[in-house]
Amino acid sequence: MASAQMAGVGGRVRKRVVVIGGGFGGIHAALGLAKLPVDITLVDRRNHHVFQPLLYQVALAVLSPGDIAQPIRSIMRDHKNVGVLMDEAVGFNTAANEVHLKTGSVLEYDYLVVATGSTHSYFGRDDWAALAPGLKTLEDATEIRRRVLLAFELAERQMLETGSHPPLNFVIIGGGPTGVELAGAISDIARLYMTKDFRHIDTKSAQVLILEGSPNLLTAYPPDLRQKALEQLNALGVTVRTGAHVTEVQPGYVMVGQERIDSVVTLWAAGVQASPLGKLLGAETDKRGAVLVDQYLNPKGMENVFICGDLAHFEQDGKQVPGVAQPAMQMGDYVAKRIGGLLAGKPSPQGFRYFDKGDMATIGRAAAVAKIEWPFKAHWSGFMAWLVWLVVHIFFLIGFRNRFAVFRQWAWTYLTFNDGVRLITGSQVLPGWETPEHEAGDRPAQAMDLGSPKTN
Repeated sequence: MASAQMAGVGGRVRKRVVVIGGGFGGIHAALGLAKLPVDITLVDRRNHHVFQPLLYQVALAVLSPGDIAQPIRSIMRDHKNVGVLMDEAVGFNTAANEVHLKTGSVLEYDYLVVATGSTHSYFGRDDWAALAPGLKTLEDATEIRRRVLLAFELAERQMLETGSHPPLNFVIIGGGPTGVELAGAISDIARLYMTKDFRHIDTKSAQVLILEGSPNLLTAYPPDLRQKALEQLNALGVTVRTGAHVTEVQPGYVMVGQERIDSVVTLWAAGVQASPLGKLLGAETDKRGAVLVDQYLNPKGMENVFICGDLAHFEQDGKQVPGVAQPAMQMGDYVAKRIGGLLAGKPSPQGFRYFDKGDMATIGRAAAVAKIEWPFKAHWSGFMAWLVWLVVHIFFLIGFRNRFAVFRQWAWTYLTFNDGVRLITGSQVLPGWETPEHEAGDRPAQAMDLGSPKTN
């Protein structure tokens, strides 16, 4: 199937633009291109756009998946020149200007925008993925939620049956923003939100450990904010070990060298790699698989192909622009303007320039760090940084309903210490959970010792 050309004003043939990826870069590119006299096809293997910075809030049961996601068709509903295909690009013929889709269809293009982001990197140990899930999609978030909540449920059941349970040790591999956010959120739900929900275990006994291979956590942040983040994590009861290189991940434990660290839930936040589509383009890539691009976000020799977001290796002032949401959105906006200039025969000689407004990472309830670059320069931590983080993330959510729902849920959670999204779906098996021998059926149900509930 080839995308059809459509006649424009005066009989001119309208140009066709194919956008691959419904993340920040792809959505912003499509919305900008929608204002131009072109026909756009947006392709994504999922039917929804996810606000990834808030995925960890879904993973730790603060928000529901629908609060941070919106159907791509809904986003593009008012733009009649944008078509949406739920499909997956599996190859390109750049000489013929074609995109090959998983279903066997072929899309022809005059301009191609590829913004398929990144995925987890286990540094050659892909067998660890089933034991230590990462956080990139809604499916990842709900799986992490399942494992974390299930650990408490299994502990309650085993405490009821035997009077003891394995230590509730949660291990996060990686001390970047995602690892820090997950660690703080697990500590919060254990210490604040679930203490009155269980009768036989003390959820506050849960231990959260971050294992970071480099000398510092949050390496992209300045030293003063790294220190503030460490202090806030410690105040939440989170232990941080830097210079700790994980050498093995197994059900129920991880290895750091020869040291075994027991873990009821292990989570991965240590590395990412670019989408494989970069290599399928035939373009030059870096060691992560990100496509090396010039000042116009074009791969070498491909002037009608643009790369956005995590998939782009773009350097500015001698440094690679980070693969986070803010640059991806700006790249998408730039590509739309660049194509508009090319269509008008007046392409701007100015290349892409990333405008860094700052970085933020939330650590827990009313705890965060923020490096602010605009409209003024400042380093904030604690409640003020958390408040700024909250406002900024609500502002960038797509759709009024999403903004209202998220604000309402955050306000309710903050004021009442209640959390109503703690749903366990799927399997009730947790890798590595130590089950007593009697659970195999040796002990009759009526012999269960109900005991006295703990006092909160």
